[in-house]
Formats: sequence, C-alpha cells, structure tokens
Amino acid sequence: VLHQHLESPAQFNAALQQKLHLHGRYGLTQFALSAVDIALWDIEAKRQNQSLAALLGKKKTQLPAYASLVRYGDPDLVRQYTLQAMEEGYQTIKLHEITADAIRAGRTAAPAPIRLITDINCNWDDQAASELMPLMKKLDLYWVEEPLYPPDSEQRLQALQSDHGVSIASGENACTSVEFARFIDKIEFVQPSVTKVGGITEFLKVCDLARERNRRVMPHSPYFGPGYHATVQLMAARDECDLFEYLYIKPEAFLDSSIPLPLQGQVTVPDKPGIGFEPDPDVISRYSVN
Repeated sequence: VLHQHLESPAQFNAALQQKLHLHGRYGLTQFALSAVDIALWDIEAKRQNQSLAALLGKKKTQLPAYASLVRYGDPDLVRQYTLQAMEEGYQTIKLHEITADAIRAGRTAAPAPIRLITDINCNWDDQAASELMPLMKKLDLYWVEEPLYPPDSEQRLQALQSDHGVSIASGENACTSVEFARFIDKIEFVQPSVTKVGGITEFLKVCDLARERNRRVMPHSPYFGPGYHATVQLMAARDECDLFEYLYIKPEAFLDSSIPLPLQGQVTVPDKPGIGFEPDPDVISRYSVN
C-alpha cells in the first residue's frame, strides 16, 4: 500500500487479490486484505467529508438490531438473558445454543411474535441435525445458522432447508463474492462478514449478488471496532440488509467511546466522516499492557 497511487479502493482491492491469489483466497490473507480495504474506504469517505453511508447513497438513519447472545449451555441462563434482551426492546434474539432444552428455553421466554434464531456454529453432524431440525420447525425459528461442519457444505445445507422447511443462514466464513455465488441459491439468508469477505468492496458485491438472486443479507458483525462501524454504515446504504447483529455483552469499556449502541433495539446511524470509528486514547492507555 505504501507509496501507491490509488484510483479507488475497489480497483486496489481487485489488483491486490490477483497479486496474492497464490497465498489462497481464504483465511488470513483475505482477512488482512479486508482490513486494508476498510481503511481505504474510510480514507476516501473522509477525503470527501462524508460518512461512508452517504458516500454510498445513504438510505436509512436507523437500523433494527438483534441481540446476539453468547452460548450459556444452561436453560435457566438462556431464559434469564432472553428475558433481559426483550426488556431492553429487542424484537429479534439470537441464541448460540445447540441442545434441545436450551433452545426450547429461549422460545419459552420469547414467544411469538419475538423472532428467535439459533447459531449452531457448525456443531451438529448430520444425525443431530436430522433429529433436531423438526424441533426448530416446531419452535418457529426465524433461521438456523451454520448448523453443519464444515460450513461450506452447501448441498447438505440445502437439503436440510428443503427437507425441514426451516430457513438456513450462512456465510460468515465465506470469502469473496465468488464464493458466495456458489451457494447463495442454496440457503435463505446470506451473512457476509466485512472483516473476512474482502472488506467493503467485496461486501458490496455480495449485496449486489443478493439483490440479483432475491436473497436477504444479514451481516455477521459480532465486533466492537472498525468491523462494527463499517457494518452500520454499509447497512444504512443497502436495501438488501435487514438486521444488525449486536453481540449481547457489556464490556467494561469500548475502544471507541462514541460507538452507536442499540437503544430499544435500534441503532442510530452516525454521520461522522468515514466509517465513524475513533479510538479513545484514554481507553487505549488504561488497558495497555507492557
């Protein structure tokens, strides 16, 4: 990147992907490229004194958010934190539970019309999935996320969705729009992660693809740094994106003290130039380790 004259972040992204393809188009290489791409879009928006959303054609000022709970593995804790999230105004709640009792506890605490999701994080095998998917249907889950390992088992995911009538979401572990094109027709919801997919450039391509294929985008965004801010800005600019994922924890401090947190289940989109990420020097100083 140093000493390069960049015509646009997108052009540089394409050139860099080609130069680095021998290192693979997935994993750390693509994650690093994602970080560079986010930084370049941030610089470009700041150069034009606009927020990234405004630069891309801002369409929304608020985003509906869902509470993405951590895995508790305890039905009582699932019930407790599901109720807490509902009291804070969330209309959609995602569990990370993988057992019948824990998922059932979430639905008991959050009956319809609250939308309930569970993220399996690739922990089911085919037998477990076939045994548990009928319950997911009965509990009327909005989607089941990454039920199988490996996550790129597109044919198996498609079969699960069609056999059981439960929407499948996947994509947080996919890199580049080329990979999304291979499986987007096989699932209901696509989940690009801006810090993995290839940055803002590739995220936008996935949104274009979703529009062409009539799919909804539910971005993967369990972050509190640049990935969080970039996702907020992208969602504000794209009609294909529906729900913002908020990792439902309460850190002792945020690296950016002005982070736009959900209030009553809604995130207000900032208008700061760039992606809006401003690290707090006091927080950095307080938590630095020599």
